[in-house]
Amino acid sequence: MISVLVLVTIAIFAVAYVTYGRFIARQLNLRDNYQTPAHEINDGLDYVPARAPLLLGQHFSAIAAAGPIVGPILAAMWFGWLPAWLWIIFGAIFIGGVHDMAALTASVRHKAASVGEIARKYLPGRTYIFFLIFIWLTLVYVIIAFTDITGQTFKAVAQGEAYGPGVAASSILYLALAVVMGVLLRFSKLKLWLLTAIFLPLVLLAVWIGPQLPAPVLNFFGGISAKQWDVFLLVYCFIASIIPMWLLLQPRGYLGGWLLYLTIFIGLAGALCGGFGIEQPALNVAGLKSLANGKLLFPFLFITVACGACSGFHAIVSSGTTSKQLNKETDARAIGYGAMLLEGIVAVLALATVIMIKPGSDQLKMDPNLIYANGLAKYLGLMGVSFGVAFPFALLAFSTFVYDTLDVSTRLARYILQELTGWHGLWGGCLATALSLAAPLVFLLAAQEKAYLVAWPIFGTSNQMLASLTLLAISGWLIGSGKRAFYAVVPMIFMLVTTMVALVLQVQPFLALLPGLFSGKTVVKTDVLISGICGSVLLVLGGLSALSACRALWAYPIRRPAKVPS
Repeated sequence: MISVLVLVTIAIFAVAYVTYGRFIARQLNLRDNYQTPAHEINDGLDYVPARAPLLLGQHFSAIAAAGPIVGPILAAMWFGWLPAWLWIIFGAIFIGGVHDMAALTASVRHKAASVGEIARKYLPGRTYIFFLIFIWLTLVYVIIAFTDITGQTFKAVAQGEAYGPGVAASSILYLALAVVMGVLLRFSKLKLWLLTAIFLPLVLLAVWIGPQLPAPVLNFFGGISAKQWDVFLLVYCFIASIIPMWLLLQPRGYLGGWLLYLTIFIGLAGALCGGFGIEQPALNVAGLKSLANGKLLFPFLFITVACGACSGFHAIVSSGTTSKQLNKETDARAIGYGAMLLEGIVAVLALATVIMIKPGSDQLKMDPNLIYANGLAKYLGLMGVSFGVAFPFALLAFSTFVYDTLDVSTRLARYILQELTGWHGLWGGCLATALSLAAPLVFLLAAQEKAYLVAWPIFGTSNQMLASLTLLAISGWLIGSGKRAFYAVVPMIFMLVTTMVALVLQVQPFLALLPGLFSGKTVVKTDVLISGICGSVLLVLGGLSALSACRALWAYPIRRPAKVPS
């Protein structure tokens, strides 16, 4: 029964939080008498102390996007639900949770420095430049994968009816509502609770009214292709990245957080009380040997599940915004380690939406976002909500998770490119944003119709390798401060080996075709060309970063920084 699987997951994570989470907190020496940057700087803008429950919600909504939904569903279909579930459990407890909590703590101890700045301090030389470029490329792949998934959502068809146009209309209404709420928050004296009471029902109304719009409007949206939606979404990313955060990002993220919690509640209620059984095989024997495209269980299971077990993107969020708001150090355990375990629960709930489908069903041919939305629609059907309302709601909720990731990723990519180039001011920001979105535009236009299937292995690999490089930087800090670092070093080695092997296997077909390509005797498919080039760049960059970092760590017993925040 799915209910047993979910209950066992919650029980294991609860025990892990109390035991291993407390152990890591002791190793990091978290203490409340240490003044956090939120109190030390407290500029009323970026550095503002936030109570743990409030900050946990903000941090969780920022890290929990489409990754822990799409990845586990793909992994379950390719390899079976048991390997996917086991990796979510062990990965979140021993790797992802440690990674997030340590990254947050390291940032706090360095005045809320970014993970890139920490790498510059403890992994000197060219490693810092390699690290920043790698982070930028990872963000580019995030934008590629999630943009195309959203574009596919706006073309969704279920039970012979086109729901995508209605979801697209609801999505535009949702963004408009967020802008209005942002203006009112900025220029009116209305309280947040009152605006929440007004706009949250309006968002639910937008979910209902989108599919009810006049036929000419829905036909117009239905006539837009997935590629055209990709271009539209990249334009949205450009605008969202350069306008003030209060105008769109903050109110949209706030409203999206409510939708996230609502979907988690629906997922838990349906999985625990719906009486659904596990229909999919625990092990996909064919998938364990190889997939149709030649991907093996090791290492591709781990990069396919991606954010549900470990995510380098979390370190960027932890050291980018969360560390500036941490009220006291001991909150890092709940916000860093606890939020990763909550994301693991989201991943298992996504897993449940696919394993309830009977083998051979046409539903297994749907995209992961549609499988997830169909599962939530089944849960809502138990509560008396019609499929025509429940399915568009689930798709819009999925899209709002992606919007949050796209907004943050584009803005962070702009920051990093500006740091690398030294471009400042409005025009520098616009140029950095445009260049950060140029690569996704070329990729999405050149790749096949469902480009996210091409981008997902690259996204997963780069994201997991970023986690391993972050753990490298954290290991440097721990070793430099005289602390034990085995709990960071061991996960780092595993993730680094896994991602390097994955990259080698991904670029191997492309490299084998190079002689024929140069001689003009071989025609390389666009998808193979894109994966090969992108994978080769990551392989070289990741290898150089890891080699440089390991050399720096090896020298620590001889050359240790004079002042290391402990």
